[in-house]
Amino acid sequence: MSRAQRLLDLIQILRRHRFPVTGTQLAEELGISLRTLYRDIATLQEQGASIAGESGLGYVLKPGFMLPPLMFSEEEIEALVLGSRWVADRGDDRLAAAARNALHKIAAVLPADLRESLDTTTLLAGPDQSKADIDTGLPLLRSAIRNERKIFLSYKDGKGQISQRMIWPFALGYFEHVRVLIAWCELRQEIRHFRSDRIEAFEVYDLRYPKRRQALLKEWRAKEGITTDRI
Repeated sequence: MSRAQRLLDLIQILRRHRFPVTGTQLAEELGISLRTLYRDIATLQEQGASIAGESGLGYVLKPGFMLPPLMFSEEEIEALVLGSRWVADRGDDRLAAAARNALHKIAAVLPADLRESLDTTTLLAGPDQSKADIDTGLPLLRSAIRNERKIFLSYKDGKGQISQRMIWPFALGYFEHVRVLIAWCELRQEIRHFRSDRIEAFEVYDLRYPKRRQALLKEWRAKEGITTDRI
């Protein structure tokens, strides 16, 4: 393992711990000696990392530190590029532009060798032949989710029946050929899923729904048996 990669791994380990972690534990996880660990800690501190603590007591990384030259490993870069390419091909215009802009910003802070990895990665996102339900309404739905606003929805089910309902949107699932709005439905008094291509019309109300979206998301995950490491 290169020293640069080791420093990156050290930063990542410290980020996982909210409370001080001993030098011995850090050294064991990295597979290095305590002396090497102390040198690495000092190097990171010299580069601006706000690492509090000292040998024998433990170390903790205060929030907010970024280390641009060591921000991503090569595989992390590949994951970012692949994900951004998928979004750029399948997202609505605003989300696609945001994905491309994010890659440009990442490239701007990477050192030359990692920037070359970003530019030359051969992981590709296959084209979406259907381009189903990519419409101008998706940005407004995302805004309603971020701001926790109620939506009055006119929705057509699989049998062609149209209903009107007030919902509390808290997530938007992007599948290969369809987008699914996940929301608490006041009519059904439960969490329901709404395909965006079946939404006939909707209006975002300037009315905040009573629950926080993270609480609704947690409730949905528990209902669906989805662990946090999957989403």
